[in-house]
Amino acid sequence: MKRLCGIDEAGRGPLAGPLVMAGVLLERPIDGLRDSKQLSAGRLETLYEAIVADAAYHIVSFDAQTIDARGISACLVAGLGKIMAALEADDYLFDGNTSFGIRGLRHQIKADLTVAEVSAASILAKVTRDRIMVELGARYPKYGFENHKGYGTKAHVEAIRTYGYTPVHRRSFRIKALTHPTLF
Repeated sequence: MKRLCGIDEAGRGPLAGPLVMAGVLLERPIDGLRDSKQLSAGRLETLYEAIVADAAYHIVSFDAQTIDARGISACLVAGLGKIMAALEADDYLFDGNTSFGIRGLRHQIKADLTVAEVSAASILAKVTRDRIMVELGARYPKYGFENHKGYGTKAHVEAIRTYGYTPVHRRSFRIKALTHPTLF
């Protein structure tokens, strides 16, 4: 039987917090797996626990300073390499539109919707990142990270405008609302 390692990431586009990537080899089927964006917080936590109990997995993350220094694409490539080195599989499938030229890695758009291993990786990456953002919300309470998870919401941009950047903000990500204010 061919062993498939599904790989996905969470946090590619936020203004703050880490990029988290996960790879998963399922040992047996887990009911209810689907794209993490389609699941409630409670269901995500339940599935997270089932995945870590019944699957081989590897999670990597890159903090804001590393993302700023290396670039998001270089971090993705490094994370894919780390996962592929840590998990022995016959096939590696990454959710997205590119395999970054990595030998032995396939990619598929929306694989997290149709491939259980990629769905499981999506869940591990999202829950891990969300937990980190809740911790960062406690450390930086004026920013509301626990609510928007570092994405560029109106409240988050306003907090940056009012209080400035924190060490967990990605300074290489330009915020148009801060550099090009509108009249409205």
